[in-house]
Amino acid sequence: MDEQAFRLEVRQWIKENFPEEWRFPPHRLSLRQTETWQRKLYEKGWSAPNWPKEYGGMGLTAYQQISFQQAFDAHGINIAPNMAVTMLGPLLIRYGTEAQKQYYLPRILSGEIRWCQGYSEPGAGSDLAGLRTSAVLQGDHFIVNGQKIWTSYAHEADMIFMLVRTDKEAKKQEGISFLLGDMKAPGITIRRIKNLTGSSEFCEVFFDNVKIPKENIVGQLNQGWTMAKSLLGSERITIGSPRVAKYPLQLLGKLAKERGLMENPEFRAQYDALRLDVADLDATFVRFAEVLRRGEELGPEVSLLKIWITETYQRVTDLMIEITGEAAVLDEMLVLADGAQVHPANHYFASRPASIYGGTNEIQRNILAKAILELPG
Repeated sequence: MDEQAFRLEVRQWIKENFPEEWRFPPHRLSLRQTETWQRKLYEKGWSAPNWPKEYGGMGLTAYQQISFQQAFDAHGINIAPNMAVTMLGPLLIRYGTEAQKQYYLPRILSGEIRWCQGYSEPGAGSDLAGLRTSAVLQGDHFIVNGQKIWTSYAHEADMIFMLVRTDKEAKKQEGISFLLGDMKAPGITIRRIKNLTGSSEFCEVFFDNVKIPKENIVGQLNQGWTMAKSLLGSERITIGSPRVAKYPLQLLGKLAKERGLMENPEFRAQYDALRLDVADLDATFVRFAEVLRRGEELGPEVSLLKIWITETYQRVTDLMIEITGEAAVLDEMLVLADGAQVHPANHYFASRPASIYGGTNEIQRNILAKAILELPG
């Protein structure tokens, strides 16, 4: 099938299958909320655009992935990224045992198992190598103790992929391992964190003598940092996806048209600058995504993508606040003529931490300065 025919098929299928009431939702929807949609994607064979075909993925090129996502964006689909598909799956394909691949990969595709990511800890966010959650091997199990924070959708997850310290005497990066844990195991406590938008996506997760079977380690003992860096590259390209800014930009355009602002030269200049920034991001994103598709590691230059998209996202919501004025200040939901719902204040609040999570933009600039520009530390 040629590219044009595929795009038309995607658009038509989404139009026929995506629930109308979920278009342009006021809050990002979770995988649990949209499990019927996730099941349809799986049955269609479209649940993993970035995976090789031999593992049940679509095997799309980077450009095709962008085109595929654009069809979803046009229908106002705003669902939390499936971290198992975007991050864990590719890592298991590369580092997992055959038993792990055969068991977990089909269940990730089908949505039978939902996953959360256990990376950040109090005191170990941007300095991830400083993590302190420990895992001690005792017989056939690791005994895990510690805490994770900012764990998105932990309250809905069946399992967690996590970094743990398995050698306290080794240098920071050399004593870390990568484990897969059952979120229903005894000793796990989850506390949800409510943010300024009223949403409670983030959670704290506490581990108190939690048992994890030793066969749930991915890769070798104390060699988890290599996989951690690989997964961080995947995370940063996920965070750096143009759709992070495209979705609110689309809503901004709808608002502006309803208010007649597209004829205002000052507004149009600001809007077009943002639109062109996002278009440039599309081209840059394709380059990085193509590296991952070839099974190669992303270099430090991926930090550019994360900085660029998150700060563009913030500029989009700044302009949204500016043109909605009173509605933003009064914390109001706006319903547009086509039924789309826009909560300007929530979009603004959601954009603020974007430059913090996944490694703060200040840290990303340091990485670029040292690794790319070779400036002194």
